[in-house]
Amino acid sequence: MRRRATALVAALITGSIAAVAPVSAQRTAPAPASPAAAPDSLGIDQFAALVRRLSDSGGYFDTDNLISNESSYLHPLTTLERLGVRGGAYIGVGPDQNFSVIARVNPSIVFITDIRRDNLLHHLLYKALFEQARNRTEYVARWLGRSVPANIDQLRDQPIDSIVAWTARTPATPASADAAVRDVRTRVMRYGLALSSGELATIERFHRTFIAQGPALRFTSTGRAPRDYYPTLGQLMTERDLTGRQASYLASDRQFQIVKSLERRNLIIPVVGDLSGPNTLPRIGAVLRERAESLSVLYASNVEDYLIRDGRFAAYAAYLGRLPRRANSVIIRSWFGGPGSHPASVPGYYTTQLVQTVASFAADSTVPRVRSYRELVQRTWER
Repeated sequence: MRRRATALVAALITGSIAAVAPVSAQRTAPAPASPAAAPDSLGIDQFAALVRRLSDSGGYFDTDNLISNESSYLHPLTTLERLGVRGGAYIGVGPDQNFSVIARVNPSIVFITDIRRDNLLHHLLYKALFEQARNRTEYVARWLGRSVPANIDQLRDQPIDSIVAWTARTPATPASADAAVRDVRTRVMRYGLALSSGELATIERFHRTFIAQGPALRFTSTGRAPRDYYPTLGQLMTERDLTGRQASYLASDRQFQIVKSLERRNLIIPVVGDLSGPNTLPRIGAVLRERAESLSVLYASNVEDYLIRDGRFAAYAAYLGRLPRRANSVIIRSWFGGPGSHPASVPGYYTTQLVQTVASFAADSTVPRVRSYRELVQRTWER
């Protein structure tokens, strides 16, 4: 996921770097690993209050960012399993690629943060879809505006390849598209977030884009043609991890139901915020301490690239270092250097996924002074 710095983003974090002590002074002892005090669900009013408490006013990015452009997005799962990363709190950026990591880690609470308020609206669309869908086939049907099959209960365990093939050969009809959009709108209006008519229209625009393009949808940026290495939605749904397993959250009913349960219990919290700003990570950290939770995963994509370019990386590093964490808490980052551009690159993939423990990141006093993202991704990663 690529991001573009803007004056508005900079305005959100003005003065934050000077107010932050070096990372070496911000080291945080591992938090308790068993968050027994944390409730396993939130009421919808609590969900809405938490969204408002954690969110800023927002900024700009030059794309709707409806799907990932990282075909290698499932590659970290093998490392997470080796490190025993399970439970805890998950923080991520961007759209639904987060759900596949969430399904594998099974966290107790999730925060999806993005500088764009539109990303919050995008995740309300997902929340509504998960709540309606009994299984993966129904979820994909409603997501892409197809009529839900009459025998939906019998389709719980069909392979993801079959689901994608069905959507490709079964176009949405005006009636099925309108019904899907209407059902989502009805649900998102119940979430207590006082959405404006314009915001409801944005959710509908996102939904109708998925409906119109179906599994052929690709990541796009304003004014730039899609790159040939960008995967389609169908490819992302059927992608494999490094062991060769189809491993997206839509690859099995078990994976899907983990995410559905979190959405149903109002524990996936969309946040409007900047990872380097003075509010986002500190506020999330406060919630984690209130809940006796600790960080397990930060999926940062390549956001750190833009923070380094804009001189905001030191602030981000300090805020991240303050979060309650475990010994095996990790950062997942994405490198867009092309095939063979990193020792961890996998043949056939343009992007490379890298995993670093938060402990090693926070312990390195030279990290805030890195001069480029290339330098950062070449320094330390789990092999």
